[in-house]
Amino acid sequence: MGKNGILDPDDWGAFRVEARRMLDAAISQMQVARDRPWQPVPEDLEARYAIGQADQGDLVARLVEEVLPHHGGNIHPRFWGWVQGTGLASDLIAGMATAAVNANCGGRDHGANRMERAVIDWTRQAMGFAEGASGVFTSGTSQATVLAFQAARVRAVPDLRQSGQGDRRLTAYAGAGVHNATLKALELLGIGSQNLRRVPLRDGQMDPQALRAMLAEDRAAGAMPFLIVGTAGSVDLGLFDDLNALADLAVAEGLWLHVDGAFGAWTRLAEPPWRGLSDGIERADSLALDFHKWMYVGYDCGLVLMRDAAAHRAAFAARPSYLAGAEAGLAGGEPWFCDYGIDLSRGNRAIKVWCALEMFGAAAFAAAITDNCRQAAQMGVQVEARDGFALMHPVVSNICVFTAAAEETPERQSQINTQIAMALQLTGSAVFSTTDVAGTTCLRAAITNHRTRDEDITAALDAVQEMRLRI
Repeated sequence: MGKNGILDPDDWGAFRVEARRMLDAAISQMQVARDRPWQPVPEDLEARYAIGQADQGDLVARLVEEVLPHHGGNIHPRFWGWVQGTGLASDLIAGMATAAVNANCGGRDHGANRMERAVIDWTRQAMGFAEGASGVFTSGTSQATVLAFQAARVRAVPDLRQSGQGDRRLTAYAGAGVHNATLKALELLGIGSQNLRRVPLRDGQMDPQALRAMLAEDRAAGAMPFLIVGTAGSVDLGLFDDLNALADLAVAEGLWLHVDGAFGAWTRLAEPPWRGLSDGIERADSLALDFHKWMYVGYDCGLVLMRDAAAHRAAFAARPSYLAGAEAGLAGGEPWFCDYGIDLSRGNRAIKVWCALEMFGAAAFAAAITDNCRQAAQMGVQVEARDGFALMHPVVSNICVFTAAAEETPERQSQINTQIAMALQLTGSAVFSTTDVAGTTCLRAAITNHRTRDEDITAALDAVQEMRLRI
């Protein structure tokens, strides 16, 4: 195909046959995901991937044999490591449409931008943001955090884009367990990691009283506080700040409130009591979240919402003459999303969400998110019922953190839990990741998996218990 120097197939009929083979293989990959856990990557795989080294005759066969088996594991129903989504069958359909259209969503008047606006508006309503809020799709919460912080910084220093930050010492405030994306965003923007003030936690939440004292102390020292970062679903334990209390404090102190809702924001779709964990999220000035985590769509697909559309646009809009808009034609259409972020060339990420919602319906996602919370709670109950097991923190949302060797010293527990996690991954039994709680390395399950069933919880804990007996 395309051997005569033309980058379209010479024979579209033959290409259609090959494309259907690939689609069938991709559907089979998802259909039998339970039979395809992560497996160690063959030593020679990188060499097999080297460009131009293999016969180009049967590309689909190579993809089926050398690509599909070597996935990252997160398609499997017992994958609960880190916080990774599973991917949906609707992604296959969205991917085909995306490739055929090849939309650049930086601007101009075409359908993909209208679709992005529609999905942003659906998300705005789901999160309770008022009409008129704005948003833009990103690669994920890490990029969304950078955009939100820049908007906060421009509001605090209106001439920032022209004059720079100068010698101002801007300070930001977040709970002690805030995600590393906050730290990296502050470093990237030149604010500096030392100016992220870690606020002590009280009952797993940022302590407003301690925060007030830190604000007064920093202002007295000549700093300019500008940002509070609340957490909706901490990465280690799935904890939630009191977002209403933080919103009250942000208003009183004249600060921007950003919420890291990478996965936890989606509790807005869950049934009580889990829905109540994110109460107050609608009062944030900005919110970062991922669809590729707890909305299950394929990577990558993040979003930032901002309550003040004018403040959002003011942080990024820049239209040189070659990007001038028009009243009609392809150069028409507003908004241009390049005015709301750092990317001019942007793919159509929204189509994955749009296809998923249109194919399955929002109620199906609400049920799946609720089920994951219930499954984490079930895991917690089973952990407490097993000899030698112990929860390291009560289960709050969809994360269960525990030790399989509670009778041992913290050092020995850490060794055992680490060995169990690695062994279960290598055998394909289940994927837990690890985290540290009070100096002990623990097993951690973050259930953002629509394929998980109740019996998987029991089977995985049985595997942990069996592995514990071997160590």
